[in-house]
Amino acid sequence: MADKGSDLVMLWQKMIGEMEKGLNTFATEAMTSPEFSQAMNRAGGITAGAQKQLGEFLEKYLLNMNLPSRSQVVGLAERLQSIEAQLAEIKSMLQQMNAAVDPRGGTAAVPRPPRTKRPAQPPAPSSSPKTGEPA
Repeated sequence: MADKGSDLVMLWQKMIGEMEKGLNTFATEAMTSPEFSQAMNRAGGITAGAQKQLGEFLEKYLLNMNLPSRSQVVGLAERLQSIEAQLAEIKSMLQQMNAAVDPRGGTAAVPRPPRTKRPAQPPAPSSSPKTGEPA
């Protein structure tokens, strides 16, 4: 009985192999014909047109919903990267300027204006009686 099962499997594999060979031969012949290439070009053109129309529709829909489209988000991301690069450049320039002022690499000692105002002194206790109290 095991031989019968393996014979069926071998027969099935042989049949599938023959079908694959026939299908490959048919497909190869069909792809070499000019009609096939024309049909594929038309299908590609239709697909590209449909994608373009879908993109335009989605952009209008997002505009009506007051949401950014993919191209707008990409533009914002590019602008943000540009701003971040400029900030990094400014930061490095400031660090170079600070290092030039203070060679120790710490915070530069900025001269402060002289302090001419004195803080208010608390009133000294007096020995005289407070006004409005009987003596």
